[in-house]
Amino acid sequence: MDPIADMLTRIRNSAMAGHEKMVCPSSKVKKSIVSILEREGFIANWQEVDTQGVRKGTVLKALEVSLRYDEDHTSILRGLKRISKPSRRYYVGADDIPRVRNGLGIAILTTNKGLLTDQEARAASVGGEVLCYIW
Repeated sequence: MDPIADMLTRIRNSAMAGHEKMVCPSSKVKKSIVSILEREGFIANWQEVDTQGVRKGTVLKALEVSLRYDEDHTSILRGLKRISKPSRRYYVGADDIPRVRNGLGIAILTTNKGLLTDQEARAASVGGEVLCYIW
């Protein structure tokens, strides 16, 4: 199972259903992805919360993401697409970083400088693994 694809699917489904918040299990990579989404304006905010585990007395960390909508209650986030998968990794060099929707969307890359958007990776002249496209 792919935890990043699971988080992206939860965000996509929550946005299509018109939910205000979405909750998913927490990890360092997921926190970096939602912080990029918040910085780029696709989500309102996020926070890490404690949730109850399956066994009594266990506490797990979860991410609570607040989604953004316009005045017509249409989601700001129009689409998400997972690119690099555990079965098929997709790496690009600094010169081959893709443009998403002709610059209207973003690509999130894992680089040796951490998780970066496509514009930040081009400015830093680093390539890496393309995790997802968001528009």
